[in-house]
Amino acid sequence: MKSRLKELRARHGYNQTELAKRANVSRQTISLIERGEYMPSILIAVRIARIFNEPVEDVFIIEEDE
Repeated sequence: MKSRLKELRARHGYNQTELAKRANVSRQTISLIERGEYMPSILIAVRIARIFNEPVEDVFIIEEDE
């Protein structure tokens, strides 16, 4: 799964710590998601998508081979 998290964070002017606080997760979780090393739960994915006012499927993209 890919994410547009880093791109959206930059567009909205958030650093990882600010986004983590808004999403109620750790900064390390945001970092892992951005690097593709962690797949967020549905709850976390929805929270993050709502922060950016984007559909969850536009923030987190499932690749065809997954």
